[in-house]
Amino acid sequence: MKRAARQRLILLLAALALMLLASWQLRRDARNDTGALTSLDPGAISRIALTLSGAQTMHYEKRGGHWWRTDGTPARAIDARLGDLADTAAAHVLSWRPASDFDAAKIGLSPPGAVLRLDGQTLEFGETSATGPQHYVRVGTRVALVSSRYMPRSPATATTELH
Repeated sequence: MKRAARQRLILLLAALALMLLASWQLRRDARNDTGALTSLDPGAISRIALTLSGAQTMHYEKRGGHWWRTDGTPARAIDARLGDLADTAAAHVLSWRPASDFDAAKIGLSPPGAVLRLDGQTLEFGETSATGPQHYVRVGTRVALVSSRYMPRSPATATTELH
């Protein structure tokens, strides 16, 4: 076999090996993907209820593309803040575990520090985890770890104060 043909064969085999390795990595990543906190589309959410520790539940509804507080006399809310709360539905989950693996009181879920209801889907937020800036979130019978940036804050807070 001539030298040039041998080099092309080695290059072809190396390219094939790289393609197989990339394919394996993509399948592995897809299998290990933890997904989003809920299956809700943040843009389609039309009702939000938020209960922060020690405070009354605040109810919001999307009307005509804007968010309104519906407790008492309807009033416009800060659209960006409610958008942030709706975006929580699609928060990337770092890990999922069954709720039975935890003592709810030890991770701040008995009672939860915040309860967020997005179109009826309940998310209960607990303490910050010991492993980093992440919060425990109970969704049904499972507990997720998500970035602390998704921890609900009052929609009355200006977005510039949070960044």
